[in-house]
Amino acid sequence: MDYISPKEAVLKMKRWPKDPIAAGRRHTVGLKSDGTVTAVGDNKSGQCDVNGWRDMVAVAAGNVHMATNTGNAHTIGLKSDGTVTAVGWNMHGQCDVNDWRDIVAVAAGWRRTIGLKSDGTVVAVGRNNEGECDVSGWHDMVAVAAGDWHTIGLKLDGTVTAVGNNRYRQCNVSGWCDIVAVAAGYLHTIGLKSDGTVMAVGLNKHDQCDVSGWRGIEAIAVGSNHTIGLKSDGTVAAVGWNEYGQCNVSDWRDIVAIAAGCAHTVGLKSDGTLVTVGDNEYGQCDVSGWRGIKLSGK
Repeated sequence: MDYISPKEAVLKMKRWPKDPIAAGRRHTVGLKSDGTVTAVGDNKSGQCDVNGWRDMVAVAAGNVHMATNTGNAHTIGLKSDGTVTAVGWNMHGQCDVNDWRDIVAVAAGWRRTIGLKSDGTVVAVGRNNEGECDVSGWHDMVAVAAGDWHTIGLKLDGTVTAVGNNRYRQCNVSGWCDIVAVAAGYLHTIGLKSDGTVMAVGLNKHDQCDVSGWRGIEAIAVGSNHTIGLKSDGTVAAVGWNEYGQCNVSDWRDIVAIAAGCAHTVGLKSDGTLVTVGDNEYGQCDVSGWRGIKLSGK
């Protein structure tokens, strides 16, 4: 019998987060309970061409800030066999994931894709101008998150590491502990603690880091400049940029998973339907007809 170290045993038992919904700059992606995927919104780069996908267990959408000269995006799908599929914008090789194996979680940033392997190491492809793909030395990871120019890794011991752009101190997470989930936006980083409170670093121009009063949070999502928290009672909290109403979630109920795009927010209800608020210029919020979205997000 092959020897497995205690650390490896823990990693094998770890239930990596499997996101059933994802939101990008201009599109929204949903994983259905039968393993197929649906998407709405801008398809200029083919980022919504997911109709043929099968046996998927998680999805991720490349996000990007609101600047007028941006918007191209890509979509990532994690298959049940640990391989990864990608469609959409590939100028920087961010969709070159066909050779990835043993992947248990995926994240998509602007112009890059991050994959977490079952052994706790991390792989990355795409733009690396600011070191945002320098993850080859990472180990013992249990979750990853990708902002526009920085990448976050959550370690098995509840500490956090970061690479990439740190202009607004969005990578200053070395002092964090007892973290159970991480999320990254345009220029800020959010961490969920085991006690249901939330940490934040980075740009706070739109109050997107004003989460110190949050309690009872069990999941987090981050858009470009807004932060969303899913509470244990199925309600949702939001702070940050609200020009498009992307933070107007106070009336949401029975939510079991959340996702945040650049300027829109998506919530998965316990009945498998979706609710959305925010920017809908490209139809990225037109999900009212969706049914059977996967509920076992964790």
